[in-house]
Amino acid sequence: MVTFIAGLLDATVQAATVLLMAGMGELISERAGVLNLGVEGMMLVGALGGFVVTAVTGNYWLGFGAGIACGMALAAVHAFLCISLKSNQVISGVMLTLLGTGLTTFFG
Repeated sequence: MVTFIAGLLDATVQAATVLLMAGMGELISERAGVLNLGVEGMMLVGALGGFVVTAVTGNYWLGFGAGIACGMALAAVHAFLCISLKSNQVISGVMLTLLGTGLTTFFG
């Protein structure tokens, strides 16, 4: 029973760390006045990019950098659509979430 609880706490801390980082990024975006509903898609694309690069090269640091770069690329798309083209932030965010889900389902 103690082993189960320890494993559950370990998994909770690991999952919460990633979600807290994404939540803090969303908070900064909200404070800047941009509604970012595409955070989940950005996380998925970043995870896919990091996995692919790590699997191909075997280097964890390159995979880490690739994950960051993929997430930033999708965030740049959202920024371009919402700030430069003045598109609807809700539609753009949902589109990025669906795009990220579709890409990871197709390539994963």
